[in-house]
Amino acid sequence: MALYESVFIARQDVSSSQVDGIADTLQKVIEDGGGQVAKREYWGLRNLSYKIKKNRKGHYSLFNIDAPAAALLEFERIMKLNEDILRYMTIRIDEIDPEPSVVMQNKGRDRERGDRGDRGDRGDRGDHGPRGGRHFDERPPRVDNDEKPAAATSEVPAAEPAAESASAVSNEAAVPEAETPTIEKKGDEA
Repeated sequence: MALYESVFIARQDVSSSQVDGIADTLQKVIEDGGGQVAKREYWGLRNLSYKIKKNRKGHYSLFNIDAPAAALLEFERIMKLNEDILRYMTIRIDEIDPEPSVVMQNKGRDRERGDRGDRGDRGDRGDHGPRGGRHFDERPPRVDNDEKPAAATSEVPAAEPAAESASAVSNEAAVPEAETPTIEKKGDEA
């Protein structure tokens, strides 16, 4: 007999007890065909990568099977006819691993991590405000004329005249602009 690994996904609106009933039915089909189910796991309700028949989630179950090909064909035919099963996939393997699958091992590890208390509630964003930056009512600190930050001087383009750059940096006193010479028109020369 050959060794197989089969995973099926049941609809999200089916209860876990109904999924267990489906798995019992499938196990009976294998046993009636002359095979045996070496390992059976229920992985739980998990998110799907994409929608399948309007379902965003699905109940995952795994079977490790030692059965003849005829029993496996009947097993897959029953899964194809069942409306509660969205997808299934069966592959041939060289040996059955008696240890829990990687999915079941990771499930236990997630529980050990616990909740992340340092993050707080989703509504409580700490000192960072609604968008992670300053609060809307906060203003940057006022800079006196004597204490010019390096960022303020670097923002002024080099092409501007010195009088304009001084008035742009200063907060209190405006520097008068240089007077431009005016050309006086002489009287009517005709």
